[in-house]
Amino acid sequence: MTDDWHEQRARAVAHHGAELERRREAEAEQARALITDFVTAARESGPPAEPLRARSYSGRSYRTGLRGWYLNPARTIAISEAGEYYSLLVPSSAKALLLGAEPVPQPPRLIVGEGARDGESMPLATILQRLLTPR
Repeated sequence: MTDDWHEQRARAVAHHGAELERRREAEAEQARALITDFVTAARESGPPAEPLRARSYSGRSYRTGLRGWYLNPARTIAISEAGEYYSLLVPSSAKALLLGAEPVPQPPRLIVGEGARDGESMPLATILQRLLTPR
């Protein structure tokens, strides 16, 4: 009986993990569509892309070789001109200081900063619309 319970539990955990992964991929696909539309609109009518800089956890700033748009006031999350979503927080590195940091694209989220302190998360669609609205 205990073996049956363990098997059922293992199947339930596996099913839950697969469902979570499916939901995350669906969310990323929706976010990619929003980002694609934003990049197209930004290229046509602004705002212009700017050089993106990464920042270490200690606060040091590094070149990245990327251009794009920052999504949050802390400038730690951005979209590149290629439509890739980046976290620009990187480990401190002497190599990055000399040659620049190389952040890796991540699956985009529909809620930017989700899980962050109160007031620091916002829907991606809202952020992108604000960036497109002239000031």
